Amino acid sequence: MDRILISGLRELGVHGVLPEEQVRPQPFEVDVELVVDVTSAGASDDLEDTVDYSALCEAVRRVVSSEQYRLLERLATRIAEVCRADPRVVSAIIEVRKLNPPVRAMLDYVAVRVER
Repeated sequence: MDRILISGLRELGVHGVLPEEQVRPQPFEVDVELVVDVTSAGASDDLEDTVDYSALCEAVRRVVSSEQYRLLERLATRIAEVCRADPRVVSAIIEVRKLNPPVRAMLDYVAVRVER
């Protein structure tokens, strides 16, 4: 099976458990891996025969920027639901990274990865 990859999509969103996270936008980064059959698109060279990754990027950006969740697990699941809305998508692997987590440790990010 084939794959469409979107890597490093960044957007500000209001997601988190702590009170300050529920009012202040912070940066998130999302990777999307879609399992799809691109045989038709590979033969036809027609956008209608595949998943439009530009439209999908906009949909993911809207979820991160306009919806609000406490847990990264729910945010990742919601993005997977949006990706799976296209019947051509067999499965989706979503990784959501919180780039500035409020933890007392020096780290690059915290992340959740789901596969649906």
